[in-house]
Amino acid sequence: METPRAGHPEPHPGDRHTMSVTTLDASPSHILDNPAWAALTGPHALPHSLKGMGGTPIAERIGHAARYHQDVAPFHAVSDEDAPRAWADLAALVGPGGTASVRGVTEAAQGWEVVGTGHGVQLVDTGLRAEPDPEAVRLGPHDVPEILDLVARTEPGPYLPRTVEMGAYLGIRHDGRLVALAGERLHPPGWTEISAVCTDPAYRGRGLATRLVRAVAAGIKERGERPFLHARADNANAIRLYEPIGFTLRRRTAFSLVRRTEAAVLEETA
Repeated sequence: METPRAGHPEPHPGDRHTMSVTTLDASPSHILDNPAWAALTGPHALPHSLKGMGGTPIAERIGHAARYHQDVAPFHAVSDEDAPRAWADLAALVGPGGTASVRGVTEAAQGWEVVGTGHGVQLVDTGLRAEPDPEAVRLGPHDVPEILDLVARTEPGPYLPRTVEMGAYLGIRHDGRLVALAGERLHPPGWTEISAVCTDPAYRGRGLATRLVRAVAAGIKERGERPFLHARADNANAIRLYEPIGFTLRRRTAFSLVRRTEAAVLEETA
């Protein structure tokens, strides 16, 4: 079997590709259409979760714009990409010349320019068998150096020194060394994103990442929530790998890096 690309679990022995790719819950107002905003203004903004394990806030908000702190996650969000007020608030948040990673936009708002755009897919749990794993250990701030080393070698996506504070991250060790990782990132109400799924190249093909996905999902479902995840659109193997373990393609996504070029002007209306 072809070795999966970094950031995607290897099919677990016994899993078979039996599901077809369909689109679920694609209404324009679905909470997963703007998951970063839903998380930043929902569970990650609540008083009990505003402070991560390090005891300091993980996010900040100005009006209709919000972002995670720069050492937590590189994500920004606005309530409505078509609302001038939201872009003015985002401008205040990032400052002159600042950049923001937001849900994909086709045209930049006044005072902004699109620096780059990436494409991805969003998948949701429609039949994942979630189960704890006896070898999975909860990771915390003291494990961050090892986590960052594994992430640097496997490139599952952005992971920063305080990303571990966004939710539960689990790992599998071999001879004391961290060899596989998966955890929780965005947390829209009722949902939790599974992210940073990766395995040391020397340990791939053993189903470790799939085991961790199931274990992370077990904790999510125990809270009465539903797992979802994102993957790069240019990874042709992503859907094929996630489908057999119970994920279904919901929608295709785009993300843009935008830069503030001048003061955002907001016309006040009576």
